[in-house]
Amino acid sequence: MDEYNRIDVQRNSGRQSSRPVLKSLLSGKSSPRGSPSFRRLNSSRTPRRDGRINGFNTNCFRSNRIVLWLLLITLWAYAGFYIQSRWAHGDNKEGIFGGIDEVDKSEASSDVSVSNDALTNEVKISVNQSNVKKVDMAMESNDSRGVSHSILSVKKSSKRSRRRSSSRSKRVIKKKVLETENTNEVEEEEIPQTNSTYGMLVGPFGSIEDRVLEWSPVKRSGTCDRKSQFARLVWSRKIVLIFHELSMTGAPLSMMELASELLSCGATVSVVALSRRGGLLPELSRKKIKVLEDKDKLSFKAAMKADLVIAGSAVCASWIEQYLDHSVAGTRQLVWWIMENRREYFDRSKLVLNRVKTLAFLSESQSKQWLDWCEEENIKFKSVPSVVPLSVNEELAFVAGISCSLNTPAFTTEKMLEKRLLLRKSVREEMGLKDSDMLVMALSSINPAKGQLLLLESVANNKAPGGMVDDGESFKKRLRGSKEKKRKDIKLLIGSVGSKSNKVIYVKSLLGFVSNHSDLISSVLWTPATTRVASLYSAADVYVINSQGLGETFGRVTIEAMAFGIPVLGTDAGGTKEIVDHNVTGLVHPIGHLGTTVLSKHLQYLLKNPSERQRLGLEGRDKVKKMYLKKHMYKILWQVLYNTMKVN
Repeated sequence: MDEYNRIDVQRNSGRQSSRPVLKSLLSGKSSPRGSPSFRRLNSSRTPRRDGRINGFNTNCFRSNRIVLWLLLITLWAYAGFYIQSRWAHGDNKEGIFGGIDEVDKSEASSDVSVSNDALTNEVKISVNQSNVKKVDMAMESNDSRGVSHSILSVKKSSKRSRRRSSSRSKRVIKKKVLETENTNEVEEEEIPQTNSTYGMLVGPFGSIEDRVLEWSPVKRSGTCDRKSQFARLVWSRKIVLIFHELSMTGAPLSMMELASELLSCGATVSVVALSRRGGLLPELSRKKIKVLEDKDKLSFKAAMKADLVIAGSAVCASWIEQYLDHSVAGTRQLVWWIMENRREYFDRSKLVLNRVKTLAFLSESQSKQWLDWCEEENIKFKSVPSVVPLSVNEELAFVAGISCSLNTPAFTTEKMLEKRLLLRKSVREEMGLKDSDMLVMALSSINPAKGQLLLLESVANNKAPGGMVDDGESFKKRLRGSKEKKRKDIKLLIGSVGSKSNKVIYVKSLLGFVSNHSDLISSVLWTPATTRVASLYSAADVYVINSQGLGETFGRVTIEAMAFGIPVLGTDAGGTKEIVDHNVTGLVHPIGHLGTTVLSKHLQYLLKNPSERQRLGLEGRDKVKKMYLKKHMYKILWQVLYNTMKVN
């Protein structure tokens, strides 16, 4: 015992000993609990087993409590999201959400062979799900089993994506509903293709063009004359073009052709579209024309960095005003090419007209009209406005057989004239026309300013019993009749169905007029809005530009028809008077109902005299060659752009 105490005393005193230190074998059992010796002997021992177990239990309990709470939160969130998802997808068969009960989808899933009624219900239920297109494709099939399988696959995929897409689908559906409610333009379904009351919807004939002409649009390349003054001016320049919209109408189409020419001449071109409505965006993409997103004043920044900015419509007035306020120096490189000629467009533009350095119009009559309005409002221009008429683009000139930069040894003008005759035959057969039919065409957007209703009245007058169809013929010949009437007949083709510039109420009035005149039902055809118009011009015999009011600003379709050797019947107003020479390149008539009678006589005259159609058409074609080809337009436009870009 003394030995052990000595060892303990030596250890506590810190003295070194060569002998090994012996630990007490009593483990504190002989020392009273709580004594110093007892505490010293137990101070270096490991914790007791029961202490470790108690600590583990406490930590385990705390960890399990956290896991339990996380599990409860997860279950609660899942239950809430599940109920919301079922509500969003209309899965309410037990009626726990209120509303109308729907068909139990699980029953259809277990039975592949379902009846036609069940298929209809399944399609209705699946209409809000993600793969609607598959259902639509499946419904076109006559095999009911194939339809069943398609519906089941749609249901299976929709279950997987239901939770992820419920809120997104709500937003998309709401957006589509708002777009539908805010749309005031006519859609193609306004004129059913198979309804004989409205005639027949024909075209577009792009595939026939490609087959007959052996020239795909994808292979069409730039047509710039590199040696021209215009090409040298715009080479390596940054140019921004402002489109008021992307519809297939005069101003946007003209600006698109300008963008193509600038690109082919080596300029860097960007397009700002103030409205993206219309079907021109794919065509711009095909031509590799960059369209900017007009967000966060991006268009202003692009315009400020550009060497030149060209706005192609009076509707661009609001953008121009904001841009000039944003950029003090912006007016120095801005050209405003105005292509409208109505007072409402002037009123929209008058506050900015005197702030723009360069103004350009399409015709002398339009320029004079705007100058008169400015004089009334006491508006002074910074410079004298220019007149830049439009031209026939190279692609149409090529198909029309007019010499242009697209001609090659394999595609000479003579070869293209032969192909155009083949194209005419193919398209007219597709339309169901006879060789003796005279196809009268009007391709403008469908609205009151274009006068399609008055044109229908003129055609109806020619077809009415006792009307002008047999003018100067005896009654006996009219009865014998029928042979003469079948031999010569007027067919009317109206475009452009589906254009965003069409007026729904006006289109319905045209349809109502046709349905009330049985003679017109088989004689009126309709064609969609399209950029593939070479086939239409090739098939036509007469073109009518029946613009009312102040008349047509210029009428690019007028010179396009003339390029194809088609005589033009136009109103004696606006820019049409500058293009159509009466009894030389066509025939003119007054505006309004007074002009309806005159137009009827002109139609009857050309119907009876194919040789006169040919004479007028050739004269018009010659005028286009002298005045309205691309080289003529860009020679004038070069001077306008040069004066704008030069430093004063």
